[in-house]
Amino acid sequence: MQPYSHSRLGTGRSTAATTTASTSSPPSSPRLRHCRSKFSQGTGGSDTRVGAAKQSLLEKVVVVLITSVFKRRGLLLFAPLLYISGMVLYMGSLSLDVDLNSVGGVVVRKRTPPGSVYRSPQVFEKLWPYMEAENNGSRNALMTAWNPKPIQCWKPCSRSITNEGLPNSTGFLIIEANGGLNQQRLSICDAVAVAWLLNATLVIPIFHLNSVWQDSSKFGDIFDEDFFIQALHNNVNVVRELPGEILEQFDNNISSIINLRVKGWSSPTYYLEKVLPKMIKMRAVRIAPFSNRLAHDVPSYVQQLRCLANFGALRFADPIRTLAEKMIERMINNGSQSGGKYVSVHLRFEMDMVAFSCCEYDGGDEEKQEMDVARERGWRGKFRRRGRVIRPGVNRMDGKCPLTPLEVGMMLRGMGFDNTTSVYIAAGKIYNAEKYMAPLRQMFPRLETKDTLATPEELAVFKGHSSRLAALDYTVCLHSEVFVTTQGGNFPHFLMGHRRHLYGGHAKTIMPDKRKLALLFDSPNIRWENFKQQMQDMLHHSDSKGFQLKKPSASLYTFPAPDCMCRQIEGGNEDNNNSTQLN
Repeated sequence: MQPYSHSRLGTGRSTAATTTASTSSPPSSPRLRHCRSKFSQGTGGSDTRVGAAKQSLLEKVVVVLITSVFKRRGLLLFAPLLYISGMVLYMGSLSLDVDLNSVGGVVVRKRTPPGSVYRSPQVFEKLWPYMEAENNGSRNALMTAWNPKPIQCWKPCSRSITNEGLPNSTGFLIIEANGGLNQQRLSICDAVAVAWLLNATLVIPIFHLNSVWQDSSKFGDIFDEDFFIQALHNNVNVVRELPGEILEQFDNNISSIINLRVKGWSSPTYYLEKVLPKMIKMRAVRIAPFSNRLAHDVPSYVQQLRCLANFGALRFADPIRTLAEKMIERMINNGSQSGGKYVSVHLRFEMDMVAFSCCEYDGGDEEKQEMDVARERGWRGKFRRRGRVIRPGVNRMDGKCPLTPLEVGMMLRGMGFDNTTSVYIAAGKIYNAEKYMAPLRQMFPRLETKDTLATPEELAVFKGHSSRLAALDYTVCLHSEVFVTTQGGNFPHFLMGHRRHLYGGHAKTIMPDKRKLALLFDSPNIRWENFKQQMQDMLHHSDSKGFQLKKPSASLYTFPAPDCMCRQIEGGNEDNNNSTQLN
């Protein structure tokens, strides 16, 4: 047990590791080798030998020319051409089919690399009859998605609270939480840890009006302010606003308080050596923005303040919790055929996400124009800078394209979730929703969103406040039997950690291999049995990755064990050696 001490100096250090990888030159195309062989065999007999002799002579000439170029130091003249040619071949954007039987001689056609084109509608058309045949099946994957681990599990650690009282405050810490809901959550939790480290009094964080989220909500509109203050009162002193006498010192203008430009991922030592002296001198300091300003790898006793803040002190405001509880109850009723269980999906297919990904779907010129407008509106020339090359096909092969609702539906059906499954979609405004949501509803008739699950009257108070709406989605997803993440970001990372904390250390989250999906969805002739096997393997892989301990460079908000949780061994005994308790 870590005693509560006035000394906050930790011994942990942040480390960063970098890796380098080298890639060898790709082999020559088998298709081109086949074409050369076919060409030489077409004349037969002695012509073949003559052709081979000519080819051998040509190769010798090429070798001599290249050698002379190197000897005469002419390589620099050809370097740009060689580099561009090598990159084009490496990226797979010049794959050739050669037709020797065409009228007029040889015709070269461009062939797209596997996984680079959006062909999911064609795959769906092929597989839909097989999905229909398995509708209303008796073996819904919702009942058997996760393999229980009876030998050990993790549970939130109990914490003893000291009655010694807090040390004298060194000053007031003011932070500005920017971004969306979960980026704000990260800033708040890190601020609690830093305030404890500095013996500072934390002022309720200020929410910055983000140009993307456009939400004017204050802390108390999203989180329960009274509960937050009470939950932390034995560890960190929290006040709603700066006292008048301190504010007068800065001409009653909080912007006049010195803003410390703290570098990202700073260590506890940095705060003690650089921030604390200024706080003691000025009596108040401001850090804006504060997102990602505390390192992941810090001593366990600092981590536990993050745990306390995220899992113990931060709960949503009453209006959010009240409606969210109603929505959860309705989802449970919808899933009565599956024992009240349901699937939640974080679907990132809003227009801004599709535009930012620079991926192409099946909307043609109209889609391209809409995406160009959206990119210019949101990022003002970022994608038109000189030297910026957009490669939609490469993005898709790399797994960087947002999954469409159709692709999510096919993936879940392949994993064994049948049409009786109750599905909740957590999302903003889906791009071209009428078109893209239709096949998902076809596969899952019991599909709900916050707009269908709650009445317009219930949602009225939340409209125009994206963070409050995201809080509703977060709560419904938190209590689902299966959570599906499709694009990364703070929302799924926080949810996975919160679910691990809630479900014995297991995230109960499907994390699809999007590179593999790109290849499968680009295979219109794929067989249903093969597709199902691939999807079920992906589900089992997500199950095996459900239990994971935090690595030094990883985020505690995604991997709460062992800092926020204790291992429970068989027989119900608790292994307290895995976590230092917070006094």
